[in-house]
Amino acid sequence: MGLRVNPGYAEVEVALYNPCIPGSRFGVNTSDLDGVDLTGIDGLHFHAMCEQNSDVLVRIIESFEKRFGHLIDQMKWINFGGGHHITQEDYDVELLVKTIKDFRKRHNNINVYLEPGEAVVLNAGVFVTSVLDTIRNGTDIAITDCSAETHMPDVLAMPYRPHLIGSEVAEAREFTYKLGGISCLAGDFIDFYSFKNPLKRGDKLVFTDMALYSFVKNTTFNGVELPDLALLKEDGSVEVVRTFGYDDYIGRLS
Repeated sequence: MGLRVNPGYAEVEVALYNPCIPGSRFGVNTSDLDGVDLTGIDGLHFHAMCEQNSDVLVRIIESFEKRFGHLIDQMKWINFGGGHHITQEDYDVELLVKTIKDFRKRHNNINVYLEPGEAVVLNAGVFVTSVLDTIRNGTDIAITDCSAETHMPDVLAMPYRPHLIGSEVAEAREFTYKLGGISCLAGDFIDFYSFKNPLKRGDKLVFTDMALYSFVKNTTFNGVELPDLALLKEDGSVEVVRTFGYDDYIGRLS
């Protein structure tokens, strides 16, 4: 049995993802544990990172130990949570290893856990969509057969701008489009992207690094169909492993 605690420090810029903001529902504070019998609690858990490097973990641990250091040695394990970008190219793995080893030395070789969920599939998976039409309403708009609202909700929530192969930021290339989705939400736009050539109906657009929250957060909002899941094999062949249809949508409602 573990207890989630508030380490009292985080460097997450987006409040939606920051568990240490005032009024957070995540993690008990030191004052909550005054006089509390922790018999039966085997470990303490904090999660205060989001796609960050190991130097951030160092600073979080410093705050964590100041707040809960008197309890750590009573525990069998400590969980450093997720948000560790371990597989990112600039991630300082050596600092992570040193930080964990030093922490364990300070606390009787206590077991340490990490939850590097995103790092397991970082830069894996692509999301393929097609251009249905292009229009102009003050700016050039390309309507796609996908939806930011339903298929990649982090685009609207974080906000997050997925990388699109063969494109640049707005105005960096000759033709700039605002990519729109197919849902009934007026604000269902992915972002502005620029291209060497004008987009036309049927063009394929490939977003990268989509094996993360796009899979687990997507919805069938107002009947928008979920995309097929497929494997691209080394020989170039494609195997569709799962398709979704109307039955998947209606099955969630009745």
